[in-house]
Amino acid sequence: MIIYFSMSLCLLQTRSLLSVFEEDAGTLTDYTNQLLQSMQRVYGAQVTHTRTNEQKSKVTVFFSLQNFALGKGDEEVISTLQQFARTVGELNTLHSELASQMADRMIFPMIQFREKDLTEISTLREVFGIASDEHEAAMVKYSRLPKKKENEKVKAELVGEVAYSRRKQHQASMQYYCALNALQYRKRVAMLEPMLGYTQAQIHFYKKGMDLVSKKMDSFLVSVSSMTQSIQAQLDSEAEAMRLTQRELLSMEDTVYMPDRDPVPVNRTLIQKAGYLNIRNKTGLVTTAWDRLYFFTQGGNLMCQPRGAVAGGMVLDLDNSSVMAVECEDRRYCFQITSPSGKTSMILQAESKKEYEEWICTLNNISRQIYLTDNPEAVAIRLNQTAIQAVTPITSFERRGEGSPNPDRAKPGGVQSSSSAPEAEDLIVPGTPIQFDIMLPASEFQDQNRVGGRRTNPFGETDDDCSPESDDSLLQQVFAVRFLGSMAVRSGQTQEVIYEAMRQVLAARAIHNIFRTTESHLMVTSSCLRLIDPRTQVTRISFQLQEVTQFAAHQENGRLMGFVVEGRDWSEGTEEGEPSFSAFVFESNTEGEKICYTISLGKDIIEAKKDPEALAQLMKNMPLTNDGKFLLLDSETGDTANGGAPDEEESEA
Repeated sequence: MIIYFSMSLCLLQTRSLLSVFEEDAGTLTDYTNQLLQSMQRVYGAQVTHTRTNEQKSKVTVFFSLQNFALGKGDEEVISTLQQFARTVGELNTLHSELASQMADRMIFPMIQFREKDLTEISTLREVFGIASDEHEAAMVKYSRLPKKKENEKVKAELVGEVAYSRRKQHQASMQYYCALNALQYRKRVAMLEPMLGYTQAQIHFYKKGMDLVSKKMDSFLVSVSSMTQSIQAQLDSEAEAMRLTQRELLSMEDTVYMPDRDPVPVNRTLIQKAGYLNIRNKTGLVTTAWDRLYFFTQGGNLMCQPRGAVAGGMVLDLDNSSVMAVECEDRRYCFQITSPSGKTSMILQAESKKEYEEWICTLNNISRQIYLTDNPEAVAIRLNQTAIQAVTPITSFERRGEGSPNPDRAKPGGVQSSSSAPEAEDLIVPGTPIQFDIMLPASEFQDQNRVGGRRTNPFGETDDDCSPESDDSLLQQVFAVRFLGSMAVRSGQTQEVIYEAMRQVLAARAIHNIFRTTESHLMVTSSCLRLIDPRTQVTRISFQLQEVTQFAAHQENGRLMGFVVEGRDWSEGTEEGEPSFSAFVFESNTEGEKICYTISLGKDIIEAKKDPEALAQLMKNMPLTNDGKFLLLDSETGDTANGGAPDEEESEA
């Protein structure tokens, strides 16, 4: 009984200790799995860090390959970044070595401990459990032996089975117990060895890193640090200046930001301009829409930069383009730009009156190609001053040579210093006034100072030589025209003087926003030119065809035409008077070449009258009207052969 009690007590203690050891092994297994996962995350982070550093080194070198729009001055930054890329590459080698050491000294021992020791404990526990179950089954069979009728053979088999199961259980338990005892020692080593390897790897990494930094990077890092401090100081100064500017802006009155309240006077001498304008676009046959875009001039081109665009594109070539103010029903401050060919035009709107006038002046200056001269600012000042003087009202009796720096040049006989293409001052005296009304000072000056000559009555009464009743002219053609302006010129023998007069008249209209035009009917006969009021049929003014010394249509805009009339200036006190010339500019509903052809035909008739044979040949080549009185040409105002009133046409000026 004592022995049995002792064995039972021993088994009881063994079972209690076994449960403690098994609980400890289970806790160790859970902890080992958690520790291994954290170590694997550290290793994975190190591998990711190494790969990221490698990618960062490549991206750092790519900075020099970027096409920065503001890349000027980045050369020092590019060289510094390339040096950093090499340094990061060397440091990345150390990080790769650290990751390898972590794998060998930290991850591998922990995995080996888990797979070898903990897995072995788990396997032995299963074997021990199976052996215990077999022993229990054998004991159950042995306990069922009958008491009265014992079968020796069966008893012997059951006794042998119990003995075999006990031996097997004893062997399994001994292996299991030994493994549990050994685990208590292995777990200490297993916990310390990975941490030791991790720490040694880190120390090795830092030692090599310090050697690399101290030997190669000290001076480099110091220079980079000083450069960044200098840049930061510049940034701080710029930021302070910006803050001061912001405070100044905040302290200003609200009137500064109000539109159309520009305190600065208009600058008419600009050769460059930039700002927002509204452009009119067609959205249908009769509908339009306005878009607000940023416009600027570059060279001789008008550029536009749409919203969201990095750069602007060319809209129109401004060289020799015409710019003039226009009236829009729904908008203020509108002006129109027309290409030299007349095929392209656009209507723009400025934000204020100052911007409106400056845009018109700037575009006109560019159209004259002032920006190509040696001193464009001085040329712009001189030409704009001339344009302002040209529209200054004066009386009809003032001398036209006043204000000229060289009055002798106003005379046709003046000697020019060069045989090349005439300059503007060689054609028209600077400061010559431009008259926009049909009652022209030039003709009024001629009429009031002419001795014994023909006179045009402003009330429509003309002399006998030009009256249709007494006129034996073979030509009578009427054109609908709009009078744009007239001015005195130096000479009437070249067409260039007409082109220059056209340019100055259009420029003056654009600068001073003159929209109204006087519409008339220009009647061309073989003896005179007459301007007739289309409503009252009153002759406003007439010129003898012999007095028309030159006529031409505009080279680009075919609807513009002009002619030069010769008169006499008796202000010098001479008996015959000095010759004077006046240029008249018109816009027609048809091509100006047709008017010029008709004037040329009238002059041919005058010359042909001197030779009856030449006159007969001319009449033979041209068709006549039904009554045989006038040469038959295409009429644009209706039946004018019989002197009927021409139809009034709408002005497009």
